[in-house]
Amino acid sequence: MSMAVASSLRSLARRRPRLRLPAAPLAVPGARAAFLSGAAEEAAPLAAADAAAAAAPAPGRKVLESFREEFEIGGRSIAFETGKMARFANGSVVISMEDTHVLATVAAAKSSEPVRDFLPLTVDYQEKQYAQGVIPTTYMRREGAPKERELLCGRIIDRPIRPLFPPGFYHEVQIMVNVLSSDGKQDPDVMAANASSAALMLSDIPWNGPIGVIRVGRIDGNFVLNPTVDELGLSDLNLVYACSRDKTLMIDVQAREITERDLQAGMKLAHSEAIKCIDPQIRLAQRAGKEKKEYKISLISDTSYEKIRTLSETPIEEVFTDSSYGKFERGEALEKITQSVKTKLEEENDEDSLKFLSKAVDTVRKQVIRKRIIEEGLRVDGRQLDEVRPLYCESNTYPVLHGSALFSRGDTQVLCTVTLGAPGDAQRLDSIVGPPTKRFMLHYSFPPFSINEVAKRGGLNRREVGHGTLAEKALLAVLPPESDFPYTVRINSEVMASDGSTSMASVCGGSMALMDAGIPVREHVAGVSVGLVSQIDPTTGDISNYRILTDILGLEDHLGDMDFKIAGTRKGITAIQLDIKPAGIPLDIICESLEPARKARNQILDRMDQEISTARAINDGSAPRLATLNFSHDSLRKLLFYRKHIEQETGARVSISDGTVTIVAKTQPIMDKAIEKVEFLVGREIEVGRTYKGIVSSIKEYGAFVEFNGGQQGLLHISELSHEPVSKVSDVVTVGQGLSLMCIGQDVRGNIKLSLKATLPKPRKKKDSEIKDPLPSQGVGWAAVENMPSVGVDAEPSSSQLEDGTTEEAPAFSTPSVIIRSADDCDAQDAANGPKKRVKVAKASPRPYKAPSQHKEVRTATAKKAPGATKKTKKEKSEESGSNSLETSGSQELPEQTASSTQDLKQSPVNFRSGSMKLGDVVTAKVYQIRAFGLVLELSDGGRGMHKFEANGRKEFEVGQELLVKCASFNAKGIPVFSLLN
Repeated sequence: MSMAVASSLRSLARRRPRLRLPAAPLAVPGARAAFLSGAAEEAAPLAAADAAAAAAPAPGRKVLESFREEFEIGGRSIAFETGKMARFANGSVVISMEDTHVLATVAAAKSSEPVRDFLPLTVDYQEKQYAQGVIPTTYMRREGAPKERELLCGRIIDRPIRPLFPPGFYHEVQIMVNVLSSDGKQDPDVMAANASSAALMLSDIPWNGPIGVIRVGRIDGNFVLNPTVDELGLSDLNLVYACSRDKTLMIDVQAREITERDLQAGMKLAHSEAIKCIDPQIRLAQRAGKEKKEYKISLISDTSYEKIRTLSETPIEEVFTDSSYGKFERGEALEKITQSVKTKLEEENDEDSLKFLSKAVDTVRKQVIRKRIIEEGLRVDGRQLDEVRPLYCESNTYPVLHGSALFSRGDTQVLCTVTLGAPGDAQRLDSIVGPPTKRFMLHYSFPPFSINEVAKRGGLNRREVGHGTLAEKALLAVLPPESDFPYTVRINSEVMASDGSTSMASVCGGSMALMDAGIPVREHVAGVSVGLVSQIDPTTGDISNYRILTDILGLEDHLGDMDFKIAGTRKGITAIQLDIKPAGIPLDIICESLEPARKARNQILDRMDQEISTARAINDGSAPRLATLNFSHDSLRKLLFYRKHIEQETGARVSISDGTVTIVAKTQPIMDKAIEKVEFLVGREIEVGRTYKGIVSSIKEYGAFVEFNGGQQGLLHISELSHEPVSKVSDVVTVGQGLSLMCIGQDVRGNIKLSLKATLPKPRKKKDSEIKDPLPSQGVGWAAVENMPSVGVDAEPSSSQLEDGTTEEAPAFSTPSVIIRSADDCDAQDAANGPKKRVKVAKASPRPYKAPSQHKEVRTATAKKAPGATKKTKKEKSEESGSNSLETSGSQELPEQTASSTQDLKQSPVNFRSGSMKLGDVVTAKVYQIRAFGLVLELSDGGRGMHKFEANGRKEFEVGQELLVKCASFNAKGIPVFSLLN
C-alpha cells in the first residue's frame, strides 16, 4: 500500500509543468549577476515597508486626569469625581455612594444674547434599565417617554437650583442626569441634586451655589440620615431638604402624621448635615473648575424703571386697594394700566423702556403689594393675614360614581372623584428603586379653562405630576392597609377654577371623596398654602421685615417670596412642599410658618367634618363589590385558561396573583355569578352544610352522581331527592341538569354525600283534626335516616325512663351506612356482574342477624310439608315464603274468631326485637304517624316501620290504632315495609 502511494506521488511530480525561464545567453559575461540583481530590486520596496512599520511608534496610553473629593454623611461615604467621563460637557460630575453612581452634566447655549425674558432652565433626569441589569419590557426594548418618577426627580433638582441664578440671566441652560448603576439601596434623586450642583460649580455658567441636599428619615423616634430604601419602608418621615450655607432652598416631606415640633427638629438636623456637601464642591471647583464667563444680563436701566414706575404706580395702588375686584376684573384693570403706559412710551419713542415694559410693570405691582402688606397688614382681597377664604364642601356630588366631592376655597374650585378597582389594576412602576406597583393614585388635571385661557393639552405635565403627587402623599397616610382594604384606588382631581393653592384643594376634596366612596380612612386630611412677603436690607441683603400670609391667592403666590404647602390631619403633618423665589429663606421663618398653617388646617377640617365625617357603606350606590378567594397553585391552572371567558360571560374582572383570586363586580348579582363559576371551575374545600352548584353526570337505580366543585363527584341518593318518596330517580333529575345541592357528610372512605331535599322548603304540617298527636317531624313522605331512631350496629340498646319508673329499652336496630362510590366504579361493577336481573326488594335489604333463642316472635302457623311432596328449589321457596303464611292466616277466618284468640294473635312478645325481622313475619303494630302516601308504624319494641298506600286504596286510620301487618320488604335503608292483613 505504501509503495503504491509513493509511486503515484512520483508520477505526479513528473507530470508537474516546470517553470521555464526566458533564455539568456550564458556566454554573455555577467548575465547571471544581472538576473539576480533584478530580483533584488523587486524585493527592496517590501523590505523598506517592513522596516518603516517596525520603526513607527506604538499608540500611547491615554491618561485621563480626574479629580476626586470624598466626604461622609451619616456613616456613609460619598465621593465627587470629574475629568473621567463627559469631558466635553461644560461641567460634569459623577457622584458615588456605595455601588450607586450618578452622572450629572450641564451645558449652556452658545448665543451671547438671551432669547427669552425668563430663565429657560431644563432638567432631564433619566433612569435607564441597564443601571439595574434589566432589559426594558417595552415592545421596542428601549426606554420611552419620561416616567412620573423621572419628572419628579427632575423637579427635586430644579427647585433648589433655579433661585440661585443671577437676576436677568436668561440664557438657555440644560442639566442632564443619568443613573449609571444602582444597587437598589439608595434612592438616586438626592445624589443627582448634589451632582448637578457640583457640575454647575465646575462650569463657566454664573451661579450662586453650591447647595447641599440630604434625606432624613425617622425610625422608632430616631432620625436616620440618608436612609436606604428598606429603611424608608420602616420610617414615618421622608424629608428631602436642600439649603445653602445659611438659608433653606427647598423642602419636600412625606410623613405619617408627624407633629410640627418633631418636624422642626428634623429640619434643623437636616440643615446641619446638608452643608457638609458644600465644602467638597468648593474644593473640587478650585481644582478642576472653569473660570466664570461673562454672560449678557437683561436688566432694565434705572432711568427706564423710574419712568415706568411714575406712570403706573398710582393707578396700580387704586386697583389693589379696591377689595371688590375679582380675579379677572383685577387682571383686566391692571392690563389697561399696562396698555396706557405702553401708549405713552410709544409716543415718546422710548424703545428701551418698551423692551422691558412687562417686567417693569410687574415689578411695580410687586412693590405696591408688598409695601401695603408689610406696612398696613392689608391683603389684596381685604382679608386679615391669617384669615382663610370662605369654604364650600359637598359630598356625593354624582351618586352614580363610586365617590365624588366638590371643594371650593374662595374662587378655587376642585372636583374630586374616586374609582375603585381590583388589585390587578394597580399601576406598574418601572423604577430602579422602590415598589414595583402602586395601588393608590391621584391624578391632578389643570385644564386651561380653569383660568379662562386657550392652550393645547399635551402629555404628562411636570406641574400636574408634581401637584398630584403632593396630594397623593398627603392622603396616603390615612388609607387603610392593603390587608384590610385590597382595592386599587384612583382619585381624579379636576380643577374647575384656579385662584391659588389648587393642590391643597385637591387634598381636601380627595379626602371627602374617599369617605364618600366608603373607604375606611381614619380621619380627614386638609391642606393650606402659606405665603411670605419680605423686605430686604439693601446693605446686608438679609430680610429686615416680613409677613406670613395664610391661604394665599394666585396673585400673592406670584408676587410673594414663598409658596409653602402644608397638609395633614389634626394629629400632625402628612405632606409638605416648599417653593421659594429669592435665593433662600432662613429656617426660623419657615418653622414659624407651621403654626398658622396648623390653625387654618383645623378650621378647614371642621367644615369638612360637617359635610361628611365617617365613611359611607361601601356597598351603597354603585360601589363595586370585591371578593378574594384563596386556592392552591395547582388548582388555578384551569382558571388561567378560562379567566377571559368568565369575564366576558359575567362582566366581572378576575385577577390571579400568587394563589389568590380577586373578583371585582359592579353589582352583587354579577359577583355571585362570577364566584359561582370560579368555584365550579376550580373547586373549594368541601364543607358539610354548604350549598354547591352541580351538574348530574349519570343516573343509577339508587341515585345520581353529580359533578360539582371543580370536577369532584358526589352521590345524590334516591332518598335525598325529595321530601316525598321517589320510586324512580329519572323522574326527578336528568343527565346534564344543574342542581343546587347541600353536602350532608362523607362516608368512611371520604366519598361525598349530597342532598337535594335539604335545599327545598319543608312541606306544611297536617291539620290537628287529621293528626291528634303531632310529632316534631311533620314532613310529607318518609322520614330521613337521620330522623329515625338508630344506633350503631355494635352499640348497646338505649333506654329511656318511663313515668312509672320502669326502663324501656330502645331497639338495637340500626340503619346501615350507604357506601358511596363514583359513577365509573359503579359502571365497572355492573359490567362485571353481567346482565341486570330483576332483584326482589328483599335482596336489597341488609341481612338481619339471628336473634337469641329466648326471643319469641308472633308467627302464623304454616302447613307442614307432606311426606310425599315434591322438593322445591330455593328460588321457589323464596317466592312462596310470603304467600304461604298469608294464605294460612287468611284461611283461619280471623273476623269470626273469639275475642281472646284475636287478642292473642295481635299481641307481640315482650322481648320482641325489630332488628331480627325477616320477610314474612307477622306482627302487631300501632299507627305512629299518618302521612300523605302511607303510614309510619311503631312496633312493640319501639322500632319503626312503614306502610305505603296503594293507588286509590287509602282508608281511614287513627293514630294509636293497632294493626296486624306482615313484613313484605325492606327499603334501601333497612327499614321494614309492611302490608296490612286486616
